[in-house]
Amino acid sequence: MTILDELKWRGAINQQTDEEGLTDLVKSKSVGLYVGIDPTGDSMHIGHLIPFMILKRFQLAGHRPYIVIGGGTGSIGDPSGKKSERVLQSMEQVHHNEAAITAQMEHLFGQDGSFKIVNNYDWLSKMKLLDFLRDFGKLFNVNNMLAKEVVASRLEVGISFTEFTYQILQSVDFLHLYQAEDVQLQVGGADQWGNITAGIDLIHKIEGADAKAFGLTIPLMLKADGTKFGKTAGGAVWLDPEKTTPYEFYQFWLNQDDRDVVKYLKYFTFLSQADIAELAKKVETQPEKREAQRRLAEEVTEFVHGKEAVTEAENISKALFSGEVANLSVNEIEQGFKNMPSVDVTSEKRNIVEWLVDVTAIEPSRRQAREDVNNGAIRINGEKVTDVEAEIDPSNHFDGKFVIVRRGKKRYFLARVK
Repeated sequence: MTILDELKWRGAINQQTDEEGLTDLVKSKSVGLYVGIDPTGDSMHIGHLIPFMILKRFQLAGHRPYIVIGGGTGSIGDPSGKKSERVLQSMEQVHHNEAAITAQMEHLFGQDGSFKIVNNYDWLSKMKLLDFLRDFGKLFNVNNMLAKEVVASRLEVGISFTEFTYQILQSVDFLHLYQAEDVQLQVGGADQWGNITAGIDLIHKIEGADAKAFGLTIPLMLKADGTKFGKTAGGAVWLDPEKTTPYEFYQFWLNQDDRDVVKYLKYFTFLSQADIAELAKKVETQPEKREAQRRLAEEVTEFVHGKEAVTEAENISKALFSGEVANLSVNEIEQGFKNMPSVDVTSEKRNIVEWLVDVTAIEPSRRQAREDVNNGAIRINGEKVTDVEAEIDPSNHFDGKFVIVRRGKKRYFLARVK
């Protein structure tokens, strides 16, 4: 089975410019290929991850992946997927984002020399305007550019000359990598088809019609309900652990619909066909166990954040479900209780009834607080408290930083000791 056969099985191919030619190429040599990403932010989200999973699979199959950080193209803005002009970022911000995304890529692809990161600012910034117009602008027909979906979708609302030239700059990237690094394949999202084919046309015009350059796009990822993949009620799911904690990241995958989980196992994990087939069977026969979702969460979280992050996420999940939170680490509490109700308290010792009402407002009244304590409905740091005369010492657990309160079976509150 070739890498292309595997991608087909995983449902990861949308379009190819020359399927037969690319098949022959991957059988005959180690192919140089690339995926580009503009540094419009300081972190990738899981939507960005999709084409890089394809790149990783090529890496594991022995090919030569290149990652193009778009320091040049990112400074002007890609019109793709936007209904209006992008707000230009300062070059200082662009360079900051470049560094952050580069670090994420090095984590995902390793540092064993089997892949290479390049920045198109290095060659695009050296280009003079007259050279750009004479050497490249002359080779692009405006009528053809207007017909590309990425541009055509913007004509009704308007597009600046700056964003209109993006297609040419991305084509120059492909040509540069073809000439300097023997890169023959560009991979991108379905919305990049027009830019990719423009790059191949440029290579053919400069290097000759027989030049072997290819394009491959991946399908648009939609959930079973027809909504866009990768969005939650809280927004994007980021790879940066400061933006989306590893626990939140793990939970995102764990909560996937039965109708989507097998597709995501194919896209986002490196499990074998046999392993995925077995998990797919369990989705059909034992959906309540959610084994496929659990395996998906484990595999993707480990790939993005590492094995330790998986262990932490599982610890948090088990603790919150069982109520046995006493052994959570400070870091695990920060992750698991990030979006739960919280209140700031001092380290002063107080009677439990007073503390629940006057200090934290977890209970609406002293009468209700006494009733809940007497009935065993209050747990402090995982331990049931039934004595209304008990004292709360915020400094005696979790390094004196937190007090975890559970009221009833599911309602958690976090008191942060200041």
